[in-house]
Amino acid sequence: MVGLGTWSLTRAALIILLLPRSLEECGRISSSVPIVRLGDAITVSCIVNQNCSHLGPEAQILWKLGAELQPGGRQQHLPGGAQESTITLPHVNDPWTLLSCCLLWGDSLQILDQVELQAGYPPFAPYNLSCLMNLTTNSLTCQWEPGPDTHLSTNFTLKGFKSRGNCQTQEEAIPDCVPKDGQSRCSIPRKHLHLYQTMGFWVQAENALGTSVSSQLCLDPMDVVKLEPPTLRALDPGPEAAPPQQGCVQLQWESWRATLYIQQKCELRHQPQRGEATWTLVSPLPSKTLQHELCGLLPSTAYSLQMRCMRWPLTGHWSEWSPSLELSTPQQAPSVRLDTWWRQRQRDPRTVDVQLFWKPVPPKEDREQIQGYLVSWRPSDQAGAVLPLCNTTELNCTFQLPTEAREVALVAYNTAGTSHPTPVVFLESRGAPLDGLHTMALDPHSLWVGWEPPRPQPQGYVIEWGLGTPSPSSSHKTWKMEHNGSITGTLLQENIRPFQLYEITVTPLYQDTRGPSQNIYAYSQEMGPSHAPELHLKNIGKTWAQLEWVPQAPELGKSPLTHYTIFWTNVQGQSFSTVLNASSHGFVLHSLEPASLYHVYLMASSQAGATNSTSLTLMTLALDVSELHIILGLCGLLLLLTCFCGAARFCYRPRKNPLWPSVPDPAHSSLGSWVPTMAEEVFQLPSLWDPSMPPITKITVLEEEEKKPGPWESSDSSGTCGLPTLVQAYVLQKDPRAPSLQPQSQSGTSDQVLYGQVLGSPTQPGPGHYIRCDSTQPLLGGLTPSPKSYENLWFQTSPLRTPEPNQEDDCVFGPLLDFPLLQGLQVHGVEGLGGF
Repeated sequence: MVGLGTWSLTRAALIILLLPRSLEECGRISSSVPIVRLGDAITVSCIVNQNCSHLGPEAQILWKLGAELQPGGRQQHLPGGAQESTITLPHVNDPWTLLSCCLLWGDSLQILDQVELQAGYPPFAPYNLSCLMNLTTNSLTCQWEPGPDTHLSTNFTLKGFKSRGNCQTQEEAIPDCVPKDGQSRCSIPRKHLHLYQTMGFWVQAENALGTSVSSQLCLDPMDVVKLEPPTLRALDPGPEAAPPQQGCVQLQWESWRATLYIQQKCELRHQPQRGEATWTLVSPLPSKTLQHELCGLLPSTAYSLQMRCMRWPLTGHWSEWSPSLELSTPQQAPSVRLDTWWRQRQRDPRTVDVQLFWKPVPPKEDREQIQGYLVSWRPSDQAGAVLPLCNTTELNCTFQLPTEAREVALVAYNTAGTSHPTPVVFLESRGAPLDGLHTMALDPHSLWVGWEPPRPQPQGYVIEWGLGTPSPSSSHKTWKMEHNGSITGTLLQENIRPFQLYEITVTPLYQDTRGPSQNIYAYSQEMGPSHAPELHLKNIGKTWAQLEWVPQAPELGKSPLTHYTIFWTNVQGQSFSTVLNASSHGFVLHSLEPASLYHVYLMASSQAGATNSTSLTLMTLALDVSELHIILGLCGLLLLLTCFCGAARFCYRPRKNPLWPSVPDPAHSSLGSWVPTMAEEVFQLPSLWDPSMPPITKITVLEEEEKKPGPWESSDSSGTCGLPTLVQAYVLQKDPRAPSLQPQSQSGTSDQVLYGQVLGSPTQPGPGHYIRCDSTQPLLGGLTPSPKSYENLWFQTSPLRTPEPNQEDDCVFGPLLDFPLLQGLQVHGVEGLGGF
């Protein structure tokens, strides 16, 4: 912050020096407060004195915050000719910014004065105050956490006083301790401390916006003493001293001279340098003798050791860990147990070849200190003589022995000595064999082998496994020994690879003999079929093809087949498939197209995978000429039959006599619902026999829903001769029986025919209503002779019922009987008119 402020002041001074000479004493900025809280408002004013009056009485003062113009400046004239502009910034959001007072001079802004605006937060209270008494520097060093950044220059001061008890009373203040810039710790010299008495300490933080203090820490400087770490080294035993025990080292350390008279306790930690070993802590260590024998270490191993101390029994703090001491433990003779196994092969009648195998137990830690193995034989006829058979660093050895030799000795050695001899006795196979042997692959990298223990129970078992067929002289087999004779199986995980055939041999071991070896073969993981059977075309037709194949014989290590799948594809790219069981050896493809090309292949599947056969291409047979003729004939016959049925339906469809012209039916045309928009006139319907009334061409009688007369209806029907309740009729005002002197004209050029609509009720007294229409639509295009009664049976009277005409029928329908086309008209709703 200090550097930033210095740079801004330099920049402001440089800007003022670059101002024109006439503007140097022109304006001045004054602020209400130099530093504000981040986000608060600030008010700043700029006064332009009378020396700048030649710039104009109405000169405009503007404000710039950084590089942006700020609106809201309030400008006013002061007594004496000076002008003042005041601006209030509602929020100061930058920890540091530059505010400029400018004068608009022509088209450019001229800076009159600038001021720095600083914003931040009051200091936060320091926390985590702790102190340590360092006897090396003879001072009390305290450190604390300053808290979040305030964006302002904040000063921290470590304060303290001498007191008694719980620091409730302050006796004497000590000089303040001011840390260096950027540091959160401070050291108080010994001369200002009061040892073995309580003292109070706290930290005060102060900046331009306020002051805060930490919580008070009350302590005795000697209770927080932190010792310097001791100097650790290995103790070399003298020539007359006894050598250290195996796995032990002698250590010695030296305390710092300023703490020689302080009673303290120490602790030691160590870890092997190899791998990612953790530290092992050893405490407490005696502080008077300054020596310690550390045991339990691994032989011939490099270690790192560190040590620290503290005041004891008085309170204090642990020192830092001393620098690491690197040392290696001495080597010792191997102390491992060796498991052994062998194979023998008769070389000649007096000599046998022996292949001996062994494994150190435990297998790893002690093997690294073993430099080699030695196999020796002590002949029985040579007292005290030991003949070495082989000296090797491997875990097996091949040598020759006389036939009568029954035992050899095996030892492991290094520079420190040899292990205890392990006797190897070549036992004869006279024990009981296993009752059963079985195996199972649990995963691709392990095999489970199980057996049924014989009687009596063996003392242990030897399990051997390797790739391929058995070979007595093979040395690439893996083996292990199980010393528990009651187990019934073991898991083989060493040197097991997927999809490989393994030979597993199990031999029971007894007290002075061994049982016969039994072996079994197993795959670590079964594979899918290596290839699918080859497809053969046995027979083919126009729409079918018969396929066959020879199933493959079961293979070792291959999972049994579960099913077959046949796929075939035509030239259009359409694919078809079917699934068959594993016992199938043939299939017939149906619904094929004649003379078409197909690609067929067979897929054999098992639980471990699937594989495809080679593709078979076949073409179906084409149709014969005779078959083609038959198909074309059948198609032609079907087409002829279809045409015949259509013609018969057309010929037998009921239709009108083409010799008669089509007569329009006004009752079933649009005239039935057409109502003219003309005035309704009353039409008196006289007796239908009145010669002055034109004959009625057609009458349509609508039935009324209620047959019974209402109270408004009259029983007198003499004037209407028993007409229905509602009668709507079209009246042709022309005599159809009048001879036509002119030839028949077209409907479009015929004379005007007047129609009328008669509305009336037989039960209502008084005249009916007649609606007249001037329509040019002819009712009948022309008068044609009526057919005779024998020409159309529909016009004949029913033979079962011959109605006798009465006077009422003649009254209404007498004139209608003379009209040919209306002889068959049935008027419903009138009693006694069942037919003519």
